[in-house]
Amino acid sequence: METNRVKRQLQVGTPSIGTWLTVPSPFVAETLAAAGFDWLTVDMEHSPFDWHTAALMFMAVRSQGGVPLVRIPWNTGENIKRALDYGAWGIVVPMVNSREEAEAAVAGAKYPPQGIRSVGGARHALSFAAKPAEYFARANDEILVVLQIEHIRAVENVDAIVSVPGVDAVFIGPNDLAASMGLPPGYERDEPQVVQAIRHVRERAAAHGVAAGIHCSDGAAVARRVEEGFRLLALGSDGRLLTQAAVEQLRRARREPV
Repeated sequence: METNRVKRQLQVGTPSIGTWLTVPSPFVAETLAAAGFDWLTVDMEHSPFDWHTAALMFMAVRSQGGVPLVRIPWNTGENIKRALDYGAWGIVVPMVNSREEAEAAVAGAKYPPQGIRSVGGARHALSFAAKPAEYFARANDEILVVLQIEHIRAVENVDAIVSVPGVDAVFIGPNDLAASMGLPPGYERDEPQVVQAIRHVRERAAAHGVAAGIHCSDGAAVARRVEEGFRLLALGSDGRLLTQAAVEQLRRARREPV
């Protein structure tokens, strides 16, 4: 069975850089996996995916040696089970605001006795190049569990959240975090209260041995966040990268300022 190298990166403190997949296309997923990202997250919370398309995208990412993650639509056992059974190597769980919600997410991702994940299927084992029995024996150690901290309530409860056994990383969603604080959404913020909230999450996660992650607008922002101590970095999204590249090249073609 293959080893989840992203989980190992986070365990040893190596920065792991990926992006969000929002375009429901296995071809886009395959192309970006070939670009060399450590991981790619299929965004089923805010993008027009069905489960069949998501499974094909997990396959496309694996075809290029990438690590397929999925942001599930919501923190339910059904969503977690389906995502993992269809071949995702990890889950990103949105809007986790309490210890109880964190415990539910971990339980859904783990087979008994650590959790309540139902046993069945075969696509998950194929994704890891394993036999089903080997997958069932090792999945609890290889599946990545990432919880999103994207509300001020989660910031206030961060110690309770990151102390839950089985949480590999917490991931700050800057847009929703700012919105929950009465501010306009945005990736890179300089309001003191937002800066402090982000720092607090990063520091408390580190204190509990949990990797901290955050969504960034561009490569320069990723580099800054790595210097701050973040270890799970999302570089925009497929749609954002496509748009940025297209706009830049059009401006060059028209001899406009880039």
